[in-house]
Amino acid sequence: MIAVDVTVVGGGIVGCAVADAAARPGRSVVLLEKEARPGAGTTSRNSEVGHGGMYYPTGSLKARCCVRGRRLLREFCLGAGVGWRDAGKLIVACDESEAPGLERLHALGVANGVEDLALLGRDELHRLEPQVAAVAALHSPRTGILDAEGAARALAARAAARGAEVMTGAEVTGLARRGGVWEVAVRRGAETWTHASRQVVNCAGLHADEVAAMAGVDVDGLGLRQRWVKGNYFAVDPRHAGRVSRLVYPVPPRDRDTLGVHVCLDLAGQLRLGPDFEAVPRREDYGVDPARAGAFFAGAARFLPWLAPQDLQPALSGLRPKLDTDAPFADFQVRRETGDLEGLIDLIGIDSPGLTSAPALAEIVVALLDGREPWTAP
Repeated sequence: MIAVDVTVVGGGIVGCAVADAAARPGRSVVLLEKEARPGAGTTSRNSEVGHGGMYYPTGSLKARCCVRGRRLLREFCLGAGVGWRDAGKLIVACDESEAPGLERLHALGVANGVEDLALLGRDELHRLEPQVAAVAALHSPRTGILDAEGAARALAARAAARGAEVMTGAEVTGLARRGGVWEVAVRRGAETWTHASRQVVNCAGLHADEVAAMAGVDVDGLGLRQRWVKGNYFAVDPRHAGRVSRLVYPVPPRDRDTLGVHVCLDLAGQLRLGPDFEAVPRREDYGVDPARAGAFFAGAARFLPWLAPQDLQPALSGLRPKLDTDAPFADFQVRRETGDLEGLIDLIGIDSPGLTSAPALAEIVVALLDGREPWTAP
């Protein structure tokens, strides 16, 4: 039976970052991704934003990993030749009743260590974005946009260069701890095998709860069951390209399930709106219902007065794993299992800002692999 030190399950950007950080001389690492290439799943279907970190409770893993992760992700992308642009973000108040929400976000962002946040009045906002109608804004100039799938592939490539074995089309079908090691059963096309691994890191994203349960974790008893949420996007007619040069978000809705329908930019400057929040069965259905366009238009037209309903066309969608809880805030779950499950590290409920947080989450995981306490400050 083949023996390795660390098996990473899941080759989205978090799994790729973990494999990259874990690979070092003297430690053998295998990354298993069921899709045909790294980053082809959830990583490739999102806003591709490197978030600032002003939305999350101070001291939470989401806050700490987002703030540190954006810095690390930007540094990696620029050094690896992966697309990154410091586009900046404006969170806008469309009327005076929403302005206190900007002040709360500003205070929270400062407490979380977000750099260069600034509250703007109507005139300052108009000078930055004359095509955006709002009475005030919170400006986050360090928020970036990136080639998310490209970043995942580059992290996987660097992991391979450091000696990790990156295997795509490889699905984990069983996990069992016997004789002090984990037996990892894998299916790759018509081929199957089992290898022994001293430690296993579960970065399976949408399927992280299923992988944890496969290993023997009581996901329901521990409140670790995930639900899937679809985020739909609508493309804005290309004739509007260039009218907005920054990401534009509304003050978040009070339900906090989403950050509100906002203006996204890709690296080519194309505009799209999204994502919304659509509860779905656990089925990988990425179709976008054209009938949802009305809600998108109503939300964005509040601050984009030039937008017309016919400007919107269905674009992509993505699925994100959220912890199945009624709590107003659900933090990332990074668990070093103990007892009969020793040697297993689970990452569960890694929804937004998981993309931004990936390098920081990898630092935490490597500390746990080494038996060290992870960092506790931004």
